[in-house]
Amino acid sequence: MARFSDIILDQHKMFVEKQKMFFVSTAPLSAVGHVNLSPKGIDSFKVLSPKLVAYMDIVGSGNETSAHLLENGRITFMFCAFEGPPNILRLYGKGRTVLPADADWPQLAPHFNIQLSTRQIIVTDINKVQTSCGFSVPLYEYMGERDQAIKWAENKGADGLEAYKAEKNRISLDGLPTALF
Repeated sequence: MARFSDIILDQHKMFVEKQKMFFVSTAPLSAVGHVNLSPKGIDSFKVLSPKLVAYMDIVGSGNETSAHLLENGRITFMFCAFEGPPNILRLYGKGRTVLPADADWPQLAPHFNIQLSTRQIIVTDINKVQTSCGFSVPLYEYMGERDQAIKWAENKGADGLEAYKAEKNRISLDGLPTALF
């Protein structure tokens, strides 16, 4: 049975801190636009207060989250227990993109292990928290983090990453601008 809260409770925070992976979902306002759902990892998610979370976002093949947040701010995070007792936690809120040149960056960046491939920090004000059973989520064993993104970024270098973002991360699949440019 689902349970709801208006804030992130201590038990929610402890659950989030144990998870190695989470999912982020956003969507444009257009009824024909693409819903985006992305898996994330590398210890990139932080609960900053009972109503505020942030995650470090690294360069990827698209930047749908930033485009959707710029357009409408809607965002949902989902955490699943893949080990131990079953549980699913969803965080609903209004998010925004913070870039390295933004005034908020110096306060947010110390919460993360900023990497060469760090593109932005996504900050979200949480307005609803939901837990549910997770009985049908399979059990998995965590084996470690992948290092391909780090190696890829190092191979590209800072200038190469900027060129890649300019080519691949300026516009969403639906033609929406991102916060990067």
